[in-house]
Amino acid sequence: MLELPPLSLYVHIPWCVRKCPYCDFNSHEAKTTVPENDYISALCDDFDHEMDRSEARPLQSIFIGGGTPSLFSAAAYERLLNHIQKRSPLAADIEITLEANPGTAEAIKFRDFRATGINRLSLGIQSFSDLQLQKLGRIHDGNQARMSIEIARQSGFENINLDLMHGLPDQETEAAIEDLDIALGYQPEHLSWYQLTIEPNTVFYRRPPPLPREEILNEIQDAGERLLQDNSLQRYEVSAYARAGRQSTHNLNYWQFGDYLGIGAGAHGKHTQLKRAAVVRTRKLKQPDHYLRSELNRDAEICDISKKERPLEFLLNALRLKQGFTTAVFESRTGLPFSTIGKQVEYLISSQLLQREADRISTTDKGFRFLNNVLEEFL
Repeated sequence: MLELPPLSLYVHIPWCVRKCPYCDFNSHEAKTTVPENDYISALCDDFDHEMDRSEARPLQSIFIGGGTPSLFSAAAYERLLNHIQKRSPLAADIEITLEANPGTAEAIKFRDFRATGINRLSLGIQSFSDLQLQKLGRIHDGNQARMSIEIARQSGFENINLDLMHGLPDQETEAAIEDLDIALGYQPEHLSWYQLTIEPNTVFYRRPPPLPREEILNEIQDAGERLLQDNSLQRYEVSAYARAGRQSTHNLNYWQFGDYLGIGAGAHGKHTQLKRAAVVRTRKLKQPDHYLRSELNRDAEICDISKKERPLEFLLNALRLKQGFTTAVFESRTGLPFSTIGKQVEYLISSQLLQREADRISTTDKGFRFLNNVLEEFL
C-alpha cells in the first residue's frame, strides 16, 4: 500500500559561464547579465504552486543545482530560502546544498552563502590538473580548485562535497589516483568520484576525446576504492563516498524513491498522490525565457508512473545503494506487493548477484559491479 515518503526540494539554476563539452544538463551560457531578481521571483511563484503536491510534509533537504548556482548572489538565495521557510515546514536538521564552481569570483561569496543557511557546499573540482581542466573546458585551474576548498572551510562550511572525475582523456592510473589523493588531503565529508562518460547532445559526443583503455579504467577504479576506504570514506552508492553520518540526505531520498518537488527551468519532480494511489512525474519548461514568461503554468509535463513501470523505476534508484532496500520500503513507495519482483529477485540471488539479509535486498559485490546486468532482469 502506498505511503507518503520523505519530501525534498530541487532548485535549478540554468545558467553557466561556459558550457562544458561533456555536460548534458539543462545549462545555458550566460551571454549577458543573468536576470537574477526575475528568476528568484519566478522560483518563489513556482514553489507556491508546488505546495499542493507537498501534502504538508516538512522538507528534509534542499538542493540548488545547475548550471552554476554560485553565479547568483547570496542575497538572492536569502530571499528564496526565506520565502520557502514561510510557505513550508522544514526539518530541524534540514540539509541545504549549493553547487558551486571553484572560480575566484564564486569563492569570495562562500561566507555570505553560509550566512543564508546554506550548510552544505558541493564543489565542481573535476580535476586538479591544469591540462585536464583545459581538456574538460573548465574555466578554473588547479590552484583555484585548491583555494576554493580552503576558502569554503574558512567560510564556515563543515559539510563539503567534492566532485571529481576519472577516466579523463589519455589519463593514466597514476594521474587519476594523484587527483584523488589531493582531494582526500582536504578531508572532505563527501566525495562524488565518477568516471567521465560521453553523453548524447554534447560536444564530446560529436568529437569524442581519446579515453583510457578498459584495463586502465578498471585499475583506476580498484586503486581508487582502496585509497578511499583507507581514508575512511565508505562507498554507499555507485559513485558516492562519505564519512560516517555524512551521506547526502538529498541524494539518499532520490535513491530510496522518495518524493521531491522540482522548481526552476527544466527541473524534474516526483510526488505521491494517496487519494489516487498514484506516483507522478513532473517536468518544468526547459528554456529559461519560456520559464520566466509562463507565470500561470510552468509545467511542461505531468504524467503518472504506471504500476508496470514502478518496479524498475524503484530499482534503478534503490540498487545503486550498497545497502539496497527493504521489502517494506518497496511496497510503501511503489504501492505494489513484493511478489511483483519476487521471481526475479530469487533468480538473481541464486546467480549470486543479489543477496538477502532478513527483509533487506542488496547486490553482492559482483552484482554491484555488473549492476546493468542485474537491472536487465526487471525489464
